[in-house]
Amino acid sequence: MSRAEQPSRRTVLAAAVAAAVTGAAAPAVAAPQVAAGAHDSGQAQPRPIDYHAWTTHREWRCGTAQGTRALPGPRPGLVLATPTGRTDYTDPHTGTTSTWEYATWTSAVHRLTVPATEVIASWNAHTPDGTWLQVELQGTYSDGTGTPWYVMGRWAAGDQDIKRTSVDGQTDGRSTVWTDTFSIDDASSGLRLASYRLRLTLHRRPDTRLTPVVWRLGAMGSDIPDRFTVPASVPGLAQELAVPRYSQEIHKGQYPQYDNGGEAWCSPTSSQMIIEYWGGRLTPEQLSWVDPSYADPQVCHAARATYDYQYEGCGNWPFNAAYAATYQGLQGVVTRLASLTELETLVAAGIPAITSQSFLKSELTGAGYGTSGHLMTVIGFTAEGDVIANDPASPSDEAVRRVYLRREFENIWLRTKRYNASGKVVSGTGGVCYLYFPAHPSPRRRQALAAVGVR
Repeated sequence: MSRAEQPSRRTVLAAAVAAAVTGAAAPAVAAPQVAAGAHDSGQAQPRPIDYHAWTTHREWRCGTAQGTRALPGPRPGLVLATPTGRTDYTDPHTGTTSTWEYATWTSAVHRLTVPATEVIASWNAHTPDGTWLQVELQGTYSDGTGTPWYVMGRWAAGDQDIKRTSVDGQTDGRSTVWTDTFSIDDASSGLRLASYRLRLTLHRRPDTRLTPVVWRLGAMGSDIPDRFTVPASVPGLAQELAVPRYSQEIHKGQYPQYDNGGEAWCSPTSSQMIIEYWGGRLTPEQLSWVDPSYADPQVCHAARATYDYQYEGCGNWPFNAAYAATYQGLQGVVTRLASLTELETLVAAGIPAITSQSFLKSELTGAGYGTSGHLMTVIGFTAEGDVIANDPASPSDEAVRRVYLRREFENIWLRTKRYNASGKVVSGTGGVCYLYFPAHPSPRRRQALAAVGVR
């Protein structure tokens, strides 16, 4: 959890760009104004979310490869085959300059089913020591003009070769990348991103046969209606999944180099819960660096493995999904859901979700805190339809399971605008979530994922 009611860097940046364009605070997820009462009318709205991914051998082969090769097999992927060049990369967080061989792959253009105000890329890959990758996005606006190539992340599973990082300061005056999110600067202008393509650059130490392996590359584009409240959903499921419970608070003060320690580790703590739900385990060797007196050392490991050295936090959404996919047989994506009904569809198929929300202490009964940004794991629903969540902002592992009122939870999670403790209008996440699931899901799980736009 971000420190109670202090603005997260993501919130500060979103407010800054909105203020620069409009002269007033506005949400990071904005869209044309809707008629009063439109969202309370119960009328069906088109799903304003488009998640698309490249995962199959055919899809990897259809991209433009320069030195990369598509791998067939039960889990198709992309590897570095023949380097096309060398580059010197100076790590901005260590000052160290190293030489790397590289090769690239560029996807076909994906035309968004809903022209987007925001796009978030995510990926699943294996990066052995001596390798790393970069993900970039380039798009076409709804007026036919193009964006520059934006870096969406420089990533490695470990932290010895490079320090995984987002890249600040990327803008063309019409759109900006805020940490992990491409955002249209002034959504009220009507400008949208109509299409995009993604580019992978795979790096390795020179004169070696090392290579990253990328299994999934995708992005979620969305145009969420500008709203303080969302329509109430009708309960449709009573079920609870047996997800491990971990508290971030018991790690307070541990490894302060990773976002000041466990008090801010809601994202990796939530990630670790679901990873272990799916059977992911770390070896004693992998955990040997953790102080043996610390409980739940795997949470410390997750914080280190998701830390974004530019953002200076463990809450980079794609970095968490990529971390989950470092566990054998797991996939991870960042997307948005449109309703609690969609979340019920996933839980009914045995798939928990990590949701991102911000709220005042008074807006979520029983939480006992307010936050400008917090991740928790939704594991089920009561017979009354209330949300059962493993909330890592709890004093102990035993206290992590919480029940939150359905109406309160769905509103704080799905809205795009809210009032903070000072009465200022700030942004909400509009239904952002992480989904982790098996590399080869059962037919029922595959159907549930497809129902929420993930294939």
